[in-house]
Amino acid sequence: MWTFEHTETTTATPSQVWRRYADPTTWPEWDHETESVILEGPFAAGTRGRLKPIGAPAVRFELSTVLPQRQFTDVSRLPLALMTFAHHLEPLPGGGSRFTHRISITGPLTFMFARLIGRKVAVGLPEAMRRLARLAEAGRVDD
Repeated sequence: MWTFEHTETTTATPSQVWRRYADPTTWPEWDHETESVILEGPFAAGTRGRLKPIGAPAVRFELSTVLPQRQFTDVSRLPLALMTFAHHLEPLPGGGSRFTHRISITGPLTFMFARLIGRKVAVGLPEAMRRLARLAEAGRVDD
């Protein structure tokens, strides 16, 4: 198993961050490693979609958990591996919120996908989350 996790805090409310999560078409605005995202239904558990990373083939994913304004998890099946991306969101006592993104890769080819995907995610995730915080704080959907 390979895992990487990062946490950010923001003055944005959980609702403001959640609006960004719940509209996958906006994910490339804060995650510059993502070219496009298409969701084939509502932002709900069981809905499938496609995420196209920049310079890589599109990957199918499924929303396995969706608890509005609290968390969602998406899972992608790779050849002989499973990539799980968990997103947790919590309000802070004085206002704002804290959010954590955790990616894990499991399966027989974990070592390969950790090198091909994991390293790149680990490098880019903190900045992507800072962008997400700034956009959520601005309260708008466009950059």
